[in-house]
Amino acid sequence: MAFTNQQRRQHIMELQTYLHAISLMDSQIPTIIPDGIYGDPTIIAVKAFQRKYGLPDTGSTDPATWNKIVSVYRSYLRGKPAPYAVFPSAEYVLAKGDSGQLVYIVQAMLEDIGESYDNAPKVDVCGNYNEPTIEAVKRFQKWCGLPSSGNVDSGTWNMLVHCCEHMSHVK
Repeated sequence: MAFTNQQRRQHIMELQTYLHAISLMDSQIPTIIPDGIYGDPTIIAVKAFQRKYGLPDTGSTDPATWNKIVSVYRSYLRGKPAPYAVFPSAEYVLAKGDSGQLVYIVQAMLEDIGESYDNAPKVDVCGNYNEPTIEAVKRFQKWCGLPSSGNVDSGTWNMLVHCCEHMSHVK
């Protein structure tokens, strides 16, 4: 059965999507952006994949290559969750005026604590290290016997993480 051009592009997009995801987990596989075109970037990524997994280095997606790509992709999906080291270093301090991903995470942890304990202040998860966040951090630090600076250093971070982990086991 012959494929239409639309079906062929969809199959190539699926292949490229799998290869893209694999490249995020394995730096030996070049990152490609799925575009539905089996051009040089796709051929290079397929060849790198084939070399890594002991398949003939052709750049073509034969059934053995396809099956291995699908198998590797699925193994990443079903595998043990990857740890995500978000706190930059033991010397780093998150403070008033900071913004971004780490602030969102700290605020989400504080919000989770606030949902679990009536006497914990509520925090809006907004990504900006603002006064309500500082006050919530100070209160949390006081509960944990830490200096109440309102800043999140590695000690405060570790206490937040352990508190949230503990709460997830209790729920």
